[in-house]
Amino acid sequence: MKAEELHALKIAFTYMPKSIEVNKFEYGDNYQHVLDHISYVREILLDHNIDPDEVGGDVNPDSTPNSCY
Repeated sequence: MKAEELHALKIAFTYMPKSIEVNKFEYGDNYQHVLDHISYVREILLDHNIDPDEVGGDVNPDSTPNSCY
C-alpha cells in the first residue's frame, strides 16, 4: 500500500464510528455489517504496524489531547 493510500485510510478511519457506538437501534439490522467493516479497517491498520487507537492523533495532532501516560 502506498503512503498516500495508507494516509487516506487513516483519515477515513477517524470518521468511522467507534465499535461501542454501533448498535441495532442506530444502525438497524445492518449493525453487524458496520461492525465488520470497522474490524476490517482496524486489521489493515494493524497489519501496517499502525495502532488504530492512535490514528486520530496522527491525522489531527492539533485537536488531540495530550496523553497522560
